[in-house]
Amino acid sequence: MGLADRTYMRNTPMTHGWSATVVILVVNILVFFAEYSNGTQSRRAFSEYGALSIGGLERGFLWQFVTFQFMHAGLPHLVLNSLALYFFGRPIEEALGRNGFLKLYFLSGIAGGAMQVLLAALLPRLGGPMVGASAGICGLVAAYALIYPASTILIGFVLPLRARYVLPLMIGLSVVLLFFGGDTQVAHGAHLGGLIFGVAYFRWFRGSTWFEELWQRLRGARRSRPIVKVRFPKAASWQEEPNGRGEGAGPTDFISKEVDPILEKISAHGIHSLTERERKILEAARARMEKKL
Repeated sequence: MGLADRTYMRNTPMTHGWSATVVILVVNILVFFAEYSNGTQSRRAFSEYGALSIGGLERGFLWQFVTFQFMHAGLPHLVLNSLALYFFGRPIEEALGRNGFLKLYFLSGIAGGAMQVLLAALLPRLGGPMVGASAGICGLVAAYALIYPASTILIGFVLPLRARYVLPLMIGLSVVLLFFGGDTQVAHGAHLGGLIFGVAYFRWFRGSTWFEELWQRLRGARRSRPIVKVRFPKAASWQEEPNGRGEGAGPTDFISKEVDPILEKISAHGIHSLTERERKILEAARARMEKKL
């Protein structure tokens, strides 16, 4: 494959095979139809075994920390969450890579569910079975606000607001509604937990060895796969040329030795994992490609 054929070197969004965001959306829809397929009977079964609740956890249904994220309480709930998941999931998956997106989404959901359960143990009015993807989506929103702080988000699809202001606004509203909102069917504790975990993941957990090991255990892997650290040789194939653009290096050697490891890193961890030096190498490669066009 030539350098010009690589998606990393184009100015179009990167896609590497199937989209995890779309797969989750499809699964949510299928689960919704299964949940409502047999009226009250199917809804009761899904609620008992799939919705997250203190009673279920007491019975050992630990899988509810995951299954509740695929369930929804009615069509409007599903539609709103699906729209939010699509609009925030795609850019986060592009930025962090598929694996990073999945970790952020599902662990934000688990963290949000855990916070709601803990708060319900202290405040009985917050109890009851919990369903919905909003905790995981809140983790995506938090990461989006940190990655793209200057972008504009339409609150309620009407009010434009910079992403950097959306995050503190959502955290503040979740806290206020959690303690002063009275009896409600909305799991504000789960929203708050998802937001907090999204910030923590992006700030501290992403790339951490112990966190990668924990993720592998949660996935049921037999043994953890260590983080691959890409090291680049201190070759002078492009930096030490007189014009600093790598004109003297052979195109095949330049791509295989300098560019290919960077492209593998983008595929595994997302473009935001690149160092300044790696970005400069890609810019030099792009300049070469443009000269040939």
